[in-house]
Amino acid sequence: MAKTGLVNRFLLWRSKNVSDRNFLLFLSIVIGILAAIAAVILKTSVHYLEYWVRNIPGKHMENWFLLVFPIIGILITVFYVRTFVKDDISHGVSRILYAISRNKAVMKLHNTYSSVIACTFTGGLGGSVGMEAPIVSTGAAIGSNVAQASKLGYKRTVLLLGCGAAAAIAAIFKAPIAGLIFALEVLMLDLTMASIIPLLIATVTAAIFSTIFLGEQIEFYFTLQDPFQFGHIPFYLLLGIFTGVISLYFTWVNSQVEKRVKKEKSPYLRVIKAGLILGILIFIFPPLFGEGYMGMRSLLSGNPGELLDNSIFAYFIDEAGLMFLGFLLLVLLFKAVATSLTTGAGGIGGVFAPSLFIGGIAGFIFSRFINIFGGQYISERNFSLVGMAGLIAGVIHAPLTAIFLIAEITGGYELFIPLIITSSLAYITVVYFQPHSLYTKNLARKGQLITHHKDKAVLTMLTVENVLETKFSKIKPEQTLGDLVKVIAKSNRNIFPVTDDSNNFIGLIVLDEVREIMFDKAKYNKLTVRNLMIKPDVLVNINDHMDTVMQKFKESGMWNLPVVEDGKYRGFISRSNVFNLYRNMLIEFSEE
Repeated sequence: MAKTGLVNRFLLWRSKNVSDRNFLLFLSIVIGILAAIAAVILKTSVHYLEYWVRNIPGKHMENWFLLVFPIIGILITVFYVRTFVKDDISHGVSRILYAISRNKAVMKLHNTYSSVIACTFTGGLGGSVGMEAPIVSTGAAIGSNVAQASKLGYKRTVLLLGCGAAAAIAAIFKAPIAGLIFALEVLMLDLTMASIIPLLIATVTAAIFSTIFLGEQIEFYFTLQDPFQFGHIPFYLLLGIFTGVISLYFTWVNSQVEKRVKKEKSPYLRVIKAGLILGILIFIFPPLFGEGYMGMRSLLSGNPGELLDNSIFAYFIDEAGLMFLGFLLLVLLFKAVATSLTTGAGGIGGVFAPSLFIGGIAGFIFSRFINIFGGQYISERNFSLVGMAGLIAGVIHAPLTAIFLIAEITGGYELFIPLIITSSLAYITVVYFQPHSLYTKNLARKGQLITHHKDKAVLTMLTVENVLETKFSKIKPEQTLGDLVKVIAKSNRNIFPVTDDSNNFIGLIVLDEVREIMFDKAKYNKLTVRNLMIKPDVLVNINDHMDTVMQKFKESGMWNLPVVEDGKYRGFISRSNVFNLYRNMLIEFSEE
């Protein structure tokens, strides 16, 4: 109680002394710092745990430990989530979009830490996933909870949630512009001056604090040794199509593998079965272990042969021949399977890092193939880097995020033109076949996804409770026409709900339907309400979403629909009332 009183006194002081705009900017700094701290904790813990696994005294990566570590990591994760969290924290970015679309941008308090803990065990012990989705979910939850504690409305809660997500991306990659664009492109926040400034402040703050703790070095050291040549543009166009096709493969594999894995109802048996397959894959193809950042660094540093380290294939394959390309192609194909097995079994992680890994390998395979059979030389390092952008653009449907992210985390700004070409074409290729990204397709299928359109976003803010009207005169089905006339005489409404003694909704009386007989006193005791009432074909449930309600209005052609809860009468919802409230909220939502 004392804590609540202190918070209320602070908010009261703030309302009198600090403007809403300045308070929002202050909160964006706080969120940027908190998101950076969470990112540093996750990144450090995962890397140290992975380092420990890779350097167990007396053991090497080719031993049988690879078969069990991923299973152990996912088992610990599942136990932690089921025992302590007791909530679904998988698919972090999808859950953020759901919170914006269907939950007034509210995220639970445990989301500020639960994904960090779970991902540490999943990724650190070999799960083939990335840290990005968990940390984005964590940052978004930090922003949402800060907004809730500050008693801010929906619009500002969404903005601070976006600040948290953008700050998380900026912190984990030390890429503030990519974080900003991610919030606008993936989370679909409005591009206005009112949103840009807080987002910029949050991302820059997060990047600065991340740099303080993690150092100034960029994620992937890249030196442009082969300048971009305009004559190679056709190859970058082909790479865009190639990475687009691989993005479709990744999305399809993810859906199919997760669906098959989740057919096993026992969560722990599911871990054993999927984890064993995952362990075998990693044992055969060591680059599948963890995020894959070591493999990416090898490609970008010009040492692709390092991907063969600790592999059984290293004994009869060298990096110069076609068999090496075959090995890399298998790694590329099985990385999608390994990532899907990890998440499907219950591991917590994202597809961001696997997409980068697959994209880097795709770019290398493409360029090496051209160099062998095309009769000319193109830079394998450059195409590996640009391939990473192509996969990000294709998998998460975010070409701008891909372009700026790759440029920032590698320092490869000289390749802006090929990054734009490949990312754009990969995105166009994917969207032609799959209109929704890996993050949004399940939400879109369930009708739980809002779009960039502001009016659709406002519609999700309305609830049936907001527009419910209850001042109607009820009547019983056994009452007579005479009783009904007395009720009508005292009411200013033209519809009357018919309920039984338990308040169950039976039907309704429409004044226009009984107007001709209501003055015929001879029928007052002959006709009952049950004879006169109508049973509407469409009812609104109190928990229906407003887009469902609007669809019911459209299909029925009615202006008033009865609202029930478990069959009990609650009131009516009118189309005109919804439109009036909707219009007022749209005006408020649009204000800068």
